Amino acid sequence: MEMLTFLIPVAILLGLTGLGAFIWAVRTGQFDDPQGDAARILTDNEDRPLPDRH
Repeated sequence: MEMLTFLIPVAILLGLTGLGAFIWAVRTGQFDDPQGDAARILTDNEDRPLPDRH
């Protein structure tokens, strides 16, 4: 039972940290332009091999 007095505040602190990070990400525009992200997935720019360097 003594361990719960330590674990409960730690769990609340971690939860509030995650919530704070999510709110920060929303406010700074990290989730803007979902259509651009969806279109970017369909391009295959990274699938081509690199050109030889001689």
